[in-house]
Amino acid sequence: MSVISSHQGLKILGAGILSFIILFHVSCSPQQESKPSKFKIQPEDNIISVQQFDLSNVRLLDSPFKAAMKRDGEYLLSLEPARLLAPYLEEAGLNPKAEHYGGWESTGLDGHSLGHYITACSMMFAAGGGDQFQQRVDTIVSELERAQNAIGTGYIGGVPNGQKVFNEISNGNIDSHPFELNGEWVPWYNLHKLFAGLRDAYLYTNNETALQVLTKLSDWAVETLEPLSEEQFDEMIIAEFGGMNEVLADVYAITGGQKYLELAKRFNDERIFDPLKKREDKLAGLHANTQIPKVIGAAREYELTGSDSLKQVATFFWNTVINNRTYVNGGNSLDEHFGELGELHERLGKTTSESCNTYNMLKLTEHLMKWDPTNLAYADYYERALYNHILASQDPKTGRVCYFMPLSSGHFKTFSSPENSFWCCVGSGMENHTKYGKNIYLHNASDLIVNLFIPSEVQWESKGITLRQVTEFPENESTTLTVQADNPTQFNMKIRKPSWTTDEFAVSVNGEPIDVSDPQNYVELNREWQDGDQVEVVLPMDLHLESFPDSNQQKAIMYGPVLLAGKLGSEGMDGQIPYAGFEGFDGRWDHRRYLDLPVVDVPTLNPSREEPISNWVVPVEDSSLLFKTKGVGQPQDVELAPYYQINHQRYAIYWNIGNKDN
Repeated sequence: MSVISSHQGLKILGAGILSFIILFHVSCSPQQESKPSKFKIQPEDNIISVQQFDLSNVRLLDSPFKAAMKRDGEYLLSLEPARLLAPYLEEAGLNPKAEHYGGWESTGLDGHSLGHYITACSMMFAAGGGDQFQQRVDTIVSELERAQNAIGTGYIGGVPNGQKVFNEISNGNIDSHPFELNGEWVPWYNLHKLFAGLRDAYLYTNNETALQVLTKLSDWAVETLEPLSEEQFDEMIIAEFGGMNEVLADVYAITGGQKYLELAKRFNDERIFDPLKKREDKLAGLHANTQIPKVIGAAREYELTGSDSLKQVATFFWNTVINNRTYVNGGNSLDEHFGELGELHERLGKTTSESCNTYNMLKLTEHLMKWDPTNLAYADYYERALYNHILASQDPKTGRVCYFMPLSSGHFKTFSSPENSFWCCVGSGMENHTKYGKNIYLHNASDLIVNLFIPSEVQWESKGITLRQVTEFPENESTTLTVQADNPTQFNMKIRKPSWTTDEFAVSVNGEPIDVSDPQNYVELNREWQDGDQVEVVLPMDLHLESFPDSNQQKAIMYGPVLLAGKLGSEGMDGQIPYAGFEGFDGRWDHRRYLDLPVVDVPTLNPSREEPISNWVVPVEDSSLLFKTKGVGQPQDVELAPYYQINHQRYAIYWNIGNKDN
């Protein structure tokens, strides 16, 4: 979502820090997996190789991820649904029960946060957060139904002047710009969040009213856009529209209504898709997060239609973005835009790595993993981005989140304010920390894949199996998987062998070593499993340097999959950050207030030629993930810590590494 399109000013009032202490109970006994499918239309078996477990089948155990989920739950419950609903009631001619929130919720994108909020609360409920999250969803959906009935056309939205705008569009009067449509800030992008929220309320909380409201809203969209010619439709979707093709494809899959799939296809932007079908990267200069949701839609449509050209769109886009346009933390873009190929190393700044982009790249990766689950690149990227961007984007003090993740050395993270931000990345950030359980495990009729090494428990109800993973990874280089079985059960456990692990990677079953010399990406353990069987996995990590894909001039320091950042202190910050949204700053730009603080000088690292990194980056005593440089820092050595642990101070990611012998 772009902040460049501001056409209304709003000065932000002072923001205080709002905190709620709540009891957050996560059960260790997941609900049953075998539920009737909510989708009438299913992909062909030759398209989907494996499925995710439902969030209700997975429970996180103690870890940084569970702690982040807890903080997110506290933040969600600190928000007032009545304030998020205010734009919807106003647009329906009803009296709101509270005032809008500030920031983007009062400057033209009014209402966009509610859809994210519904999704986040729905997934939090499914993930074991407690009934209070379902209660919030039920209350919000009831109010949306009331507003929809008051309008009477099926439309519902918080888009300012939304009914007027969409009536104009339906009549063929279209004035479209990348971030503005008929004078309003990306109305379809805004509505997409509501579509998705209603879908997720139905899928995760079984709220039938949400499906009814969603279906009426989808019918309204079909009727509103039916009069447009293809030329008019193409003109309309010059404006950012989020993932309307994806969510309409889901409405088709849920209801079986062909008209929703046909409308989803009309949202396919062939100006973007055509080069991707030809394996051509024409992304330079484009707004990154406008494009990623379109491609997610292509992936979902491929699953439902079998269109090979749409599969090509999704796979080539993923490959070119990951291999050519992605920073070491898993994020992409500078100032929200893709640059020229071969220039990523020149695109380091204070506004790198928009969090929404990675949120969406992970959604795209989920689709590709289901198509080809043994392609190690997908799980490796997913893990990298999860640790080094998503987990790193949350403030451990408040649960609030980053818009950008600055990768220019000497800078710092800036977090959202309680009531006067509501950027796009606040909305996606609400969701990010509810769904860590989604891709730890995958399955089909005979295989259970262990993708991520996150403490958790998954119940495979159709097999009568519960698998419990106990680990302190990455603080500890091993994990233990224990099978709980009602009866002896045959299945194939596939354990990912990450690309970053060393030759000392090892697997044993009940203490007996397994031959892992076969260079497969996943170790397969196909056997009859008994209650109490244990699998031990040793995951040795080492220090290594990682360059840009297009230059060796600067390097980042990794330990296994964990990005290490240099700790540079808080000089010049005067205790003013990490919270944005202060008085006197425009609601669309408040995240940039402290981005203008000067950076500090960053040490260079000058190891001797060919000297292994383990000689000049050494562990800090009694600390598993803390390191320090030794005798190579100019003008001084630095301490290194996982990027996800560094907050409220400056840091360095990429280093100019010289050479003493030059």
